[in-house]
This record gives sequence, C-alpha cells and structure tokens, in this order.
Amino acid sequence: MKSLVIYDSVFGNTEKIAQAVGMALSSGSTNQVVKVTAATPALLAGLDLLVVGSPTRAFRPTEGISKFLKGLPDGALKGIKAAAFDTRMDVQKVNNKLLTFMAKRMGYADGAMTKLLQKKGGQLAGPTAGFFVKESEGPLEDGELERAAEWAKAILTA
Repeated sequence: MKSLVIYDSVFGNTEKIAQAVGMALSSGSTNQVVKVTAATPALLAGLDLLVVGSPTRAFRPTEGISKFLKGLPDGALKGIKAAAFDTRMDVQKVNNKLLTFMAKRMGYADGAMTKLLQKKGGQLAGPTAGFFVKESEGPLEDGELERAAEWAKAILTA
C-alpha cells in the first residue's frame, strides 16, 4: 500500500501528529510524510491512501492545506482512500461558553478537510480525528501521539 501524509503546522504540534501517523502507516507499506509547502499533485500518482492534517485555526484548516486541496483537479482523488485529522484545544477544558458555542456551530479543521477530500473524489477511509493541545501553541496533551498511531492503524484496517 502506498500512503501519503500531507500536513501543515504552525507550532509543531500537527507535525508531531503527522509523523506519528506516518510511522504507524509505514508498517508494510510505502509511506511519505510531507509538509504542504512541499506537496505537489504528482505525489498522488499511484497512491492508495491520503491523510491530510492541519491545526484548527479560526475553526478552519490553514490556508496552505485549503489552497492545496482546492487546487487539485476535480476527480484527482478518485480511487484513493482519504482521511483527515486536526489539532485543537479541548473546549471542555477551556470552559469558555462562547468558544464552546462557536466550535459546535463552526466545527474544526477536520470537517472542512473531509468535505474537500470528498469533493475531489476521495473515498473516506474512516472517521476523522482531532488531537488535543494543552494551549493554543501546545504542547500536545499526554497520550495524543499514541492515540494518533492507533487512529492510523484503524484506517489501515478499515
């Protein structure tokens, strides 16, 4: 199986999750982990699985991830399984009513990326995932790298 993880990261937390996902996907497959600034549509050739990750910024993925996905030709992901993840703060721990309301209303980056992946022809390989950071700049909550690896393994078996 040939897989590709494309990510963007602002404070390094999403990159850590992307690397953990990439390591989990690498057992028995050809795998690459690439920052979105180095991603090209040519990397999709012969791909079986595409995983895309972004921090949640103003309830959306980063501009780089959005631009990359929107720039793909229609049907570019046909026949490719796809999955999305984001990093985010846990609104329950923040305990801010406005932030909780906004998160419920607007969602997170994973949802927006999933819609774009499907619009470009990707077949969802499983549920999306959100991984928690302790503060807006991180670090990651304890156990999130392990949870990312488990999520990636579940995608392989889906």
